Amino acid sequence: MSPQGLTEARERRVRTGGIELCVAELGDEKRPTIVLVHGYPDSKEVWADVARQLAEQWHVVLYDVRGHGRSTAPRPLRGGFTLEKLTDDFLAVVDAVSPDRPVHLVGHDWGSVQSWEFVTVKRTEGRIASFTSMSGPSLDHFGHWIKQRMTRPTPRRVGQLLGQGAKSWYVYLLHTPVLPELAWRGPLGKRWPELLRRLEKVPTDGYPTPSLPDDASHGTWLYRDNVRARLRRPRTDAYAHVPVQLITPTGDVFLSEKLYDRLELWAPQLLRRTLPAKHWVPRTRPDRLASWISEFVAANEASRESGRPVRDTEPTGAYAERFAGQLVLVTGAAGGIGRATAFAFAEAGARVVAVDRDAEGAARTAEMARLIGSPAAWGEAVDVSDEQAMEKLADKVAAEYGIVDVLVNNAGIGLSGSFLETTSEDWRNVLDVNLWGVIHGCRIFGRQMAERGQGGHIVNTASAAAYQPSRALPAYSTSKAAVLMLSECLRAEFADRSIGVSAICPGIVNTGITATARFAGADTAEETRLRKRAVRLYGLRNYPPERVADAVLRAVVRNQAVVPVTPEARGARLLARFSPGALRGIARLKPPL
Repeated sequence: MSPQGLTEARERRVRTGGIELCVAELGDEKRPTIVLVHGYPDSKEVWADVARQLAEQWHVVLYDVRGHGRSTAPRPLRGGFTLEKLTDDFLAVVDAVSPDRPVHLVGHDWGSVQSWEFVTVKRTEGRIASFTSMSGPSLDHFGHWIKQRMTRPTPRRVGQLLGQGAKSWYVYLLHTPVLPELAWRGPLGKRWPELLRRLEKVPTDGYPTPSLPDDASHGTWLYRDNVRARLRRPRTDAYAHVPVQLITPTGDVFLSEKLYDRLELWAPQLLRRTLPAKHWVPRTRPDRLASWISEFVAANEASRESGRPVRDTEPTGAYAERFAGQLVLVTGAAGGIGRATAFAFAEAGARVVAVDRDAEGAARTAEMARLIGSPAAWGEAVDVSDEQAMEKLADKVAAEYGIVDVLVNNAGIGLSGSFLETTSEDWRNVLDVNLWGVIHGCRIFGRQMAERGQGGHIVNTASAAAYQPSRALPAYSTSKAAVLMLSECLRAEFADRSIGVSAICPGIVNTGITATARFAGADTAEETRLRKRAVRLYGLRNYPPERVADAVLRAVVRNQAVVPVTPEARGARLLARFSPGALRGIARLKPPL
């Protein structure tokens, strides 16, 4: 199926209120029905990639809103796009495609705005099973949001009001007579595909469709017929009578996340998710949307059969809103920071691939991740320094689990000893794992993320040793400094592809790396003694790996570049930036080991 044509869909015409709606269907009609409603200035083809994936499991229905695509426009246009008439259209479509069973509703932009009307009016009760909303608030909720901030102003509320007012600049323009129509039928309509590509990274594969100038011109009446009237007199009974899944793109330039503050008052059965993306997520993140929509529909279908509320089955971790359902791969996951990070993502509801050369350790981490809250977790035994093994792992993960959303290159080994006592073999061992393992992960999985074109995030575990010279850690520090610079370079390169890159610099953390670290130039007895001493010192410091794991998740959410974790790591980072001579002086001191 191409976004341009929906050529595999079955089409029908549905008459309602003197117009004809063009309705497309995909998938098995015997399965539960998902209805996708497009926004402005789109047509149903905006959903093409999402619909194709959903149709593998569900009966999927799309329709061109009146006046858009291949649906006819009301005459006259003024007064023909009220929410009441849009609700009539929706019910006509539902009666035609799923007369005996409620449908699962999904809306984007103005498709979401009108869908909020559908799920809050009494005449649709029993016809809708669930609602997934993205980038389109209820006008009634928006109206109350504005009134609350105007009647009870505080600096914070005034700032929110002014911020959303600035984001809504286009709404004011669409209320002006004639000018929007002239712009869409003229230069704006011609340049719109290129604008979407540049500003939103929307792929240019035949979308938007040739009907765009007419769609956009007709669609101005969505705003003129509804916005001012509803914002002035918002309904007081606009409560959702179905479970709601709210997907909020964090980079939406048109809508503030604050618009959804206290939405639970209007939608008691609310599941929140956030997505690091811009406004046109049906085109830029179809895989993620299809996965979340499918999960939500399946949960609600199961809930209808069992009578258990759907929210009882959802993850409740602090980051569940952001990571639930995402695929996260963590290397070095058999213990320490890697294991804690895998568990943190599992608690947030992510699917986890735990990778380690210790097969049993990776399997145990995956098993525990499932118990903690991961809907699915797998253990994979791979040596990250083996390029071919990493290639095979990436192919297997992509084929069986999907493209990784978050990659955590954490695997590493420790090596202490002076430069002159460190052999060439020691250098190769450290660089193979600490640096080349990260390079392999970034190159192989990063390429998959880039080719998918839906963004992602890479986290590389560096170290405070990356910017803190030491006479005792020349090989280890060099490997970690290279990881830090690699991360900075990739962050610049991958930014255009919406792939974030973060370098985590933990510092002194109580993990098992000290128990396996090598000490160059030491015989077996001396190495055993030094290891025991290192373990004891790190144990006395007792900084838990779980706090590093929390920093990893926070770095992904905030898209942070370099994250020193422990107080000593943060202090060294400040010295490296503002007083590097002091660090060089400290480096000359003989370490306690």
